[in-house]
Amino acid sequence: MTTDFAGDDPLFTPVRLGALALGHRVVMAPLTRMRASQPGDVPQAMNVEYYRQRASLGGLIITEATDISAQARGYPGVPGIHTERQVAGWSRVTEAVHAKRGRIVLQIWHTGRVSHPSLQPGGVPPVAPSAVLPAGWRHMDATGAPADPAVPAALSRDGIAGIVENFAEAVRNARRAGFDGVELHGANGYLIDQFLQDSSNRRTDEYGGSVENRARFLMEVVDAATGSWSADRIGVRLSPWGTYNGMADSDPAALHAHVGAALATRKLAYLHVVEPRADQTSDTNAIKADAPDAGALLKRAFGGPVISAGGYVGDTARDALREGRADAIAFGRLFIANPDLPRRLQIGAAMNRYDRSSFYGGDERGYVDYPTLEQQTA
Repeated sequence: MTTDFAGDDPLFTPVRLGALALGHRVVMAPLTRMRASQPGDVPQAMNVEYYRQRASLGGLIITEATDISAQARGYPGVPGIHTERQVAGWSRVTEAVHAKRGRIVLQIWHTGRVSHPSLQPGGVPPVAPSAVLPAGWRHMDATGAPADPAVPAALSRDGIAGIVENFAEAVRNARRAGFDGVELHGANGYLIDQFLQDSSNRRTDEYGGSVENRARFLMEVVDAATGSWSADRIGVRLSPWGTYNGMADSDPAALHAHVGAALATRKLAYLHVVEPRADQTSDTNAIKADAPDAGALLKRAFGGPVISAGGYVGDTARDALREGRADAIAFGRLFIANPDLPRRLQIGAAMNRYDRSSFYGGDERGYVDYPTLEQQTA
């Protein structure tokens, strides 16, 4: 399917994602940066400035993944949304973004087995659908040092129900903090994805086995979220064919076609798809030409608005929009180094180079000190 933009730049035409009316289609992707204040994983002044810099008139920011509970914690320095101090910290972020007439959605997660006992309350092993370690994977401890993972504890039914309620409470807290919506992180090998894929889900009860059963946890989380806020304020992120954090599935096409169709009945704001064709470790936005087109699969199954992410630059983003493979495009690494990325894309300006060594943790360097075009020409 192709979309006629009548000669306009497809990146800079309005679009509606559920209740979110956007002035353009350049979306800031969720980016883990590990710079919340300690103790308490509370958004601080540096985080407010980071998001303020990247807000644009009518543009959408999706925040870094945010813990729904203390148990959800998988990395040091990642913010939460389960205490009053965290809600207050995020309120200052949303105020700053709205002051620039931007829109901001909170991405929420539970990391599941992608954690370490030193990050867990009481030092216990992290939880997962099944007691299965991800293949070939190492994590970090509470200090950020490399660490061998612990075998996760398989969740009980009561444990699952408790996490579903944690997601619902996180949505309510996000609403109190002034966000425009919430994105449920079901991608990249974290807890929701661990339930979805059969390499990590070995359960024999109603949460394991068939694709319908493995999708049950996601659907319960979605239904809890839409019970806490309207469905047109809720999005979901998925990563079909993704291998990050040791993930794999025996039939990802069948799995995600089912998931997309099931989500379609919920009338959500959007589906956010991570394309498997992008090399996440490349600094040249390398594209794997023979990888499946995950966005096209899920757009057919879901039927609603789709945000596509994965190694895009201006021209490839415009192609995806014109060809109808997506309704908006999420940019990650380019947004780290270019706080005024929409403007640079609009006029074809040169991009700042990002510093990969400052992606995770640290201070203002590599976080809020990248210059805008205006600053470079002053």
